Amino acid sequence: MTVDLFIPCFIDQLYPDTAWNVVKILEKAGVEVNYNSRQTCCGQPTFNSGYWKESRKIAQKFIRDFSNDRPIVVPSASCAGYIRNHYPKLFKDDASMQDEVNRVCKNVVELTDFLVNHLKKENFEASFHHKVTYHDACSALREYGIKDEPRRLLSHVEGLEFKELPENTTCCGFGGTFMVKFVPVSTAMVEQKVENALSTGAEYIVSTEASCLLNIQSYIRKHDLPIKTIHIADILARF
Repeated sequence: MTVDLFIPCFIDQLYPDTAWNVVKILEKAGVEVNYNSRQTCCGQPTFNSGYWKESRKIAQKFIRDFSNDRPIVVPSASCAGYIRNHYPKLFKDDASMQDEVNRVCKNVVELTDFLVNHLKKENFEASFHHKVTYHDACSALREYGIKDEPRRLLSHVEGLEFKELPENTTCCGFGGTFMVKFVPVSTAMVEQKVENALSTGAEYIVSTEASCLLNIQSYIRKHDLPIKTIHIADILARF
C-alpha cells in the first residue's frame, strides 16, 4: 500500500523529528510513504479566525497537492478533522469542486486511526520504560472521533506504564488562537491540565496533537515542573 503523508505546520516547523518518526512507523507497518514537498498548511488557523476566503485558497492548494486517490495520513486529528468536516463548507456553492473535495475528505485519516482501524496493526515492538498519561485533544475527541486507538497502541509498548488522566475530556487551553486572545483563561486551563497530569505520577504527557503539547510544554517549562510532553509517534518509533 502507498499513502500520502501530510505533515501539519506545528510538526513541520517545531517537531521535525516527529515527522521522521511517523515515516518510520508507517514503513515498519509495510506502507510505502509518499511525501509531496510542495505541501504547506491545511488552512485551519485562518478558518478558525474567520478568514474563510483565504482558507478556501489554502484548501484549493491542499487538494492540488494531494491529487492521488489514496489514503492521506495525518499525525494530527485536529487537521484531519478540520479537513473532513469543514472543506465541504468552504466549497458548498462550488459544484465544480465537489468531486475533488469528496475525494480528499474520504482519503484523509489520522495516524492512530489509520494504524489501528485500517492497517489493523497495534504492536510496533516499541520500548519506552516510563510512566505516562494521555491527553485527549478536544479536536481528537469531538471533531475527529478517536479515543481508544491511541490507548490501544500504547498498551503494546514494552515498559510503558499507563495512568489515566483525571478530567481527561477537559481542554488544555490551546484552542489555536484562543491561547493568544484569551491568555488568562487559557493559562488557567493548561494549569489545571498539568496539575491533573502531575497527580498521576506520570513522567510524560502523551498526545496525538503537537499543538496541544506545545501549549502544555510551555507551561511546564515556565514553571520548571517535573514532567515532559511527547507525541505518540515519538514513542511508537522507539523500536
